[in-house]
Amino acid sequence: MDVPPSSAHSLPTNAPDGARKDHRVFGNLSDRITASFNQLRGKGRLTEADVNATVTEIRRALLEADVALPVVRAFTSAVREKAVDAARSQALNPGQQVVKIVNEELIEVLGGETREINWADRGPTIIMLAGLQGAGKTTLAGKLGRWLRDQGKRVLLVASDLQRPNAVTQLSVVAERAGVHVWAPEPGNGVGDPVAVARSGVEQARANGYDVVVVDTAGRLGVDAEMMDQAIRIRDAVVPHEILFVLDAMVGQDAVNTSVAFRDGVGFTGVVLSKLDGDARGGAAPVRSRRHRRSGPVLLHR
Repeated sequence: MDVPPSSAHSLPTNAPDGARKDHRVFGNLSDRITASFNQLRGKGRLTEADVNATVTEIRRALLEADVALPVVRAFTSAVREKAVDAARSQALNPGQQVVKIVNEELIEVLGGETREINWADRGPTIIMLAGLQGAGKTTLAGKLGRWLRDQGKRVLLVASDLQRPNAVTQLSVVAERAGVHVWAPEPGNGVGDPVAVARSGVEQARANGYDVVVVDTAGRLGVDAEMMDQAIRIRDAVVPHEILFVLDAMVGQDAVNTSVAFRDGVGFTGVVLSKLDGDARGGAAPVRSRRHRRSGPVLLHR
């Protein structure tokens, strides 16, 4: 399920074609990083000063995109070390070598290689969605259901967010639009046991031959012990094959703090960046710094 930005794609969206065509979430950041290579073009040999000047421009571009400072430091340090080695080696086309190094480091910090969903050997594959309130978990559940349905999978969405007003109703609506089924035995709005709903949803899927279960969970406006405890209990009850951490692309550099809190609490196998049709500057994407390698690759969706 995890798709690094080198091959990232958006899940199905109802956004107008024109809006999708004209929108470039990472456009400004890409342009800034590309511009930083201008001084390298045409040079037969690079000096450490050339490398340092380029890395400084990349650092400025990342900071202006609201990338967290620890991630920027780790990224630029790795680029500088490898680029200086390339300059010293006097390799052919040293400027292109630096571009290649930056590209490889961007792919690495954003998640590395593509992999498939961790499909269950027997019974339904269970995907749990986790994240703060408003990040887009319920909307993603519907898009994920539609995407999986189009691949020939029988999908069941499970309404375990019983806290947010009308969350159960919203999931039922997106399930209908996606053409998949929903398990919603409780009305929500503060009524019902979310752990019991998640467990019974998986049992329902097993009994009725579903291929995939997507468990929607409750969030909070900020990370707190109650939310984390509930998510951990749901995780332990359903034993998911994938836990996707849904992250609002608008949060910028605070993405690192939030992702580390979820990683150390619930744990997750991949990160989903939502709301990419907004005016996000791309700073939330590099949530997988070298200090936090377990954060997983990134999936992008509108």
